[in-house]
Amino acid sequence: MASQQVRLAEIAHARSGDKGEASNVGLIANSSQLYGVIRDQVTAQRVKEHFKGFVRGRVERFEVANLNALNFILHDSLGGGGTESLKTDAQGKTHGQGLLQMLVEVPEELLASSGRKS
Repeated sequence: MASQQVRLAEIAHARSGDKGEASNVGLIANSSQLYGVIRDQVTAQRVKEHFKGFVRGRVERFEVANLNALNFILHDSLGGGGTESLKTDAQGKTHGQGLLQMLVEVPEELLASSGRKS
């Protein structure tokens, strides 16, 4: 089966926020078939590597299959949070957009059925 490498933004959307020093990122697949792709490829380890330099703590992953979603908690990713950090943007709202830049392999038949043009 042929596959193509695409950014998560082409097959999913994300929501993110923060609590203190941790960021919370929800990744929602555009279909149940695409959920299988993100479930298999977007691991806690890959997310930690994707955000290297930003996430100093562990990354936890939770599956929310009934919503075709994964939820990640990125510990020690905000330098103490908005009120304590010297970072320009110490909120987690940008982490969802950052995760959508990750590349994944998607079977071409799923891309065709999702309405994406090659």
